[in-house]
Amino acid sequence: MAGVSDAVELGFVASLARPGGNITGTSILAPELSGKLLELTKEAIPKASRMAVLAYSSSPNWKLYFKQMESPARSLGVQLLAFQLGGPDEIDSVFGTLRSKRAEAVIIPASGFLSLYRKRITDLAAQSRLPAIGSNAPWAEEGCLLAYGPISGESSRRAAMYVDKILKGAKPADLPVEQPKKFELVINLKTAKQIGLTIPPNVLARADRIIK
Repeated sequence: MAGVSDAVELGFVASLARPGGNITGTSILAPELSGKLLELTKEAIPKASRMAVLAYSSSPNWKLYFKQMESPARSLGVQLLAFQLGGPDEIDSVFGTLRSKRAEAVIIPASGFLSLYRKRITDLAAQSRLPAIGSNAPWAEEGCLLAYGPISGESSRRAAMYVDKILKGAKPADLPVEQPKKFELVINLKTAKQIGLTIPPNVLARADRIIK
């Protein structure tokens, strides 16, 4: 497996240290990072109090993401608006609903499905002048206001090393599941200007990369 959100919670492995079955690989800490995305959104947009969260309705990760966001949302005084997409034909209508619900930002946790429609989602967010926050650098590169998550592509590169070990005779049950060690914050100032938003200096100072 490569880039699974929570392998233990989803029942793929018995534990990260000792998978115990025929599956191992990399995990990306996506549920835990969804809370971090919320905190970063509030820091970047201090006045925001109504934040939408997009998810693919068929993904088992959705409940994990939302659960991790509830506590920081209460602490920050933020109301979470849950929006689940059943398919690509619902993307346009969801953004119409986001506007009618007066969402002040939209958070996009890690999702293979949503990544397939990254450009469409970021274009609609920009047209709606809605700050969008993604789960890895490609989201910011495509047009999200900012993105935070593991170094893009690292999980797949590490997965290739597991393939090498297993082909050489190692048992998946004995290979601990790896979690990311390096993360990056990417901020897109072009998008900030386009939607008329100023990123606070303390947030800019923490960025690993700024797109101008």
